[in-house]
Amino acid sequence: MIPLAAPNTMKITDILSPKAVKVPLIATQKKAVIDELVDLLDEAGVIDDPVALKQVVWEREQQRSTGIGEGLAVPHGKSNRSKNLVVAIGRPAKPIDFDAVDGKPVELVVLLVSPPDRTSEHIQALGKISRLMSEAKIRQAAYAAESASALYQLFKDAEA
Repeated sequence: MIPLAAPNTMKITDILSPKAVKVPLIATQKKAVIDELVDLLDEAGVIDDPVALKQVVWEREQQRSTGIGEGLAVPHGKSNRSKNLVVAIGRPAKPIDFDAVDGKPVELVVLLVSPPDRTSEHIQALGKISRLMSEAKIRQAAYAAESASALYQLFKDAEA
């Protein structure tokens, strides 16, 4: 039997390419933000068929908003169009409406995509993102990040 990895051993920066971080995002609407983040994953070469992947993530978003509150949205989906578990992160130029559960606009969007057979890792990654962003200091620093490299480094430092 293969031992399961402890949930805290996963690092977001293990599944996040610096090429998949953007500050600021150009998009100002929820669907366009998702599309822009999927395009980043495509440009980083970690997904196949961005058009199909955009549809998968958008369909999931329409079922229930992934605006989880405190200015954070974590749209996600499972698709065989993703080679591995991957993340893209973007900070909008201005907070945007994401139909968040607390009614507040979103200041950071973390897109998570995984192949259908990686459910356990998908759930671990969602939990890791939530735990990191539940810390007010990290959350506020992410919302204030002036560049993609600063935002990436923030996640890297938070997991060190």
